Amino acid sequence: MEKQTITIYDVAREANVSMATVSRVVNGNPNVKPSTRKKVLEVIERLDYRPNAVARGLASKKTTTVGVIIPDVTNLFFASLARGIDDIATMYKYNIILANSDENEHKEIQVLNTLLAKQVDGIIYMGNKITDELRAEFSRSKTPVVLAGTIDPEQQVGSVNIDYIAATEEVIGKLIANGKNKIAFVSAPLSNPINGQHRLKGYKNALINANKAYDESIVFELEPNLHNGEELAAKLIAEGVDAAYVAGDELAIGILNGVINAGLNVPEDFEIVASNNSKITEMARPKLSSIMLPLYDIGAVAMRLLTKIMNKEEIDEKSITLPYKIIYRGTTSNEGK
Repeated sequence: MEKQTITIYDVAREANVSMATVSRVVNGNPNVKPSTRKKVLEVIERLDYRPNAVARGLASKKTTTVGVIIPDVTNLFFASLARGIDDIATMYKYNIILANSDENEHKEIQVLNTLLAKQVDGIIYMGNKITDELRAEFSRSKTPVVLAGTIDPEQQVGSVNIDYIAATEEVIGKLIANGKNKIAFVSAPLSNPINGQHRLKGYKNALINANKAYDESIVFELEPNLHNGEELAAKLIAEGVDAAYVAGDELAIGILNGVINAGLNVPEDFEIVASNNSKITEMARPKLSSIMLPLYDIGAVAMRLLTKIMNKEEIDEKSITLPYKIIYRGTTSNEGK
């Protein structure tokens, strides 16, 4: 059944106030009594009213526009995903509205509601995790949502990813085969399910396979930037670590710089494998070994999945797993390959 369009008039009638009052509440005007504001907000919530930035009354009730929520437009990882989304969107004649959330959970909600107010036909979300608040907004809006490079542990939302468990397990197995004895797991915050549930599980699986003990003291989580990686390098060396798997390419380069600055040879004394194979992995010296996510393909497949959902086409699988590769470069030795 087609979703009925709720107007400002409907809200005003239900709340028994003027349309001007509803407008003031929606626009955050302070000249509204708290009791009236509360009543109007309750009606807005109940009716799922969203201020419409697009002319109403179109017969199709479609805007052929898709909103893309991206954590950081300057991050090459997300930029590559976005390119895949945009190319498929163009092919299917959808326009893209790109919105930056600054990796801020509160801003994500704000950005989502801004996109929904523009009456987008669907949302592609790239972010670290699905918060309860974000999940509630997804559910309330009834607008189709697909995750690109993001995992929903509850599998309520369509998503496109790689098998992060298998990829990490393979990398750690390679480092162990190269004779490394103390391999650190370095990650952006573990609250991100990809890091805390999938990559960490792959790390633990590889240790079990090699009859090695899991040592929590060499598992690190920190904000993924160059400076943090450089600072962590000294701690890794002091702990006797001789290799690191790093979830975050900029973080990996920071560790590489720190290790080299401390006088160690890479890969002879210390090996490093990064996680995303963004362009910066080839800018480092030596070039970084890395898991290679098909970033463009993840974005493209996510957009195609969204078009299917929006057009009510038949879908074989809502959670799609794409193949990955591992590229061995100058930060790992060729032994055990």
